Amino acid sequence: MSDDSIKDTLRLMPYGFYSITSHHGDDLNAMVANWVIQSSFEPRQITLGLQKTSFSHSLIQASKVFAVNLFYKADVESMKPFTKSRAKNPDKMKDADYTLSAQIGCPILDGAAAYLECRVVGNLDAGGDHELFVGEVVGAAVLKPGTVIDTITLLDLGWSYAG
Repeated sequence: MSDDSIKDTLRLMPYGFYSITSHHGDDLNAMVANWVIQSSFEPRQITLGLQKTSFSHSLIQASKVFAVNLFYKADVESMKPFTKSRAKNPDKMKDADYTLSAQIGCPILDGAAAYLECRVVGNLDAGGDHELFVGEVVGAAVLKPGTVIDTITLLDLGWSYAG
C-alpha cells in the first residue's frame, strides 16, 4: 500500500478490458479501454470513459458512434496491437484485420469474441481528464461461444488503470 488511500482503494476495483473502435470519414481507430459499463436497461446503453486527448475521443465526438469489442483471455494477443496510442503507433490500423459493423460502420476486430455497436446519445464532461460518452446499443453479436469468466480483464494482464 502507498500513502494514498484513495488510489489504493480505486485499484481494488475490478475492470474489464476491451477494444474500442471508432471512425469518422476515412479515419479508423482501435484502442484499449477499461472504463466501460452498462448504464441502462431500457433503452440498453453503455457508458464509456475516454481520455480527452485520445484520438478515439476526437473520432467519437465527431461521428457519434463507437463499438466495444470483447475478447476472451485466450485471444489476448489479438488485442495487443491496439494497446499503443495513435501518437505512438500511427499506422496500427494499416495491418489490422477487421470487418465494418453493419449498423454504424465501426471496425470489428478479428479475434473478438463479441461486440456492441453504439450511437452516442449523451456525454458528460465534468472537468476531469476523461469524458463520459453514453451510447445506445444498436447492434451486437456473439462471435465465439464462451462465458463471462472467459472474458479478459485488467487483472488477467496484471495491469492497472486506476487511482
